[in-house]
Amino acid sequence: MSINSKQRKALKAKAHHLKPVIRIGQHGVSEGVVTETNIALDTHELIKVQIQQGDRDERHAAIEALCQQTEAELIHSIGKVFVIYRQSKEQTKK
Repeated sequence: MSINSKQRKALKAKAHHLKPVIRIGQHGVSEGVVTETNIALDTHELIKVQIQQGDRDERHAAIEALCQQTEAELIHSIGKVFVIYRQSKEQTKK
């Protein structure tokens, strides 16, 4: 699913007030993190993820891996906080 710039801007505005619901620690993107992220995305569609590990390149690699494994799309990133989105399966059926 590809998101255009207008949709991305709206999602960024919607995510502004959210608190991170997923925190990735020193062990990186594990199976447990992927499972919890899938549950959060099924519930909320739009979530914030905070990554505590490494430098910028390591954080971006971790969030790309998480997005790929959860079939989510990266909307925005600032420092150690990332906003990801995955449209719910119920809405895609409609």
